[in-house]
Amino acid sequence: ANLVALRERGITGYLAPGRARHGEADAAGRRRLTKMPLMSAMAAHLKRAGRRSRYRLRKQVVEPVFGQIKQARGFRQFLMRGLDQVRGEWALICTAHNLLKLAQAGR
Repeated sequence: ANLVALRERGITGYLAPGRARHGEADAAGRRRLTKMPLMSAMAAHLKRAGRRSRYRLRKQVVEPVFGQIKQARGFRQFLMRGLDQVRGEWALICTAHNLLKLAQAGR
């Protein structure tokens, strides 16, 4: 029902057609989708997109970066006030973090 509603509204939805085990090429895993044409179409769409699929982005985890900045850089609070100044401070902290990571990787 959700896929039908998304199609009617012109939205490209991404649903997991099954649970693929690590290393399996098929997005549906071992599940057979013969009685569900929309889910089988979703599995085919995900398989066709391959590495360029937006669905793969769900696996990205960004939380460790915040933990690294807090723990390794000792950043616990902003020193400036105002949204523009906080954005500038955050950009400076992120730049320093990335440069230090690059320097560490170059060793």
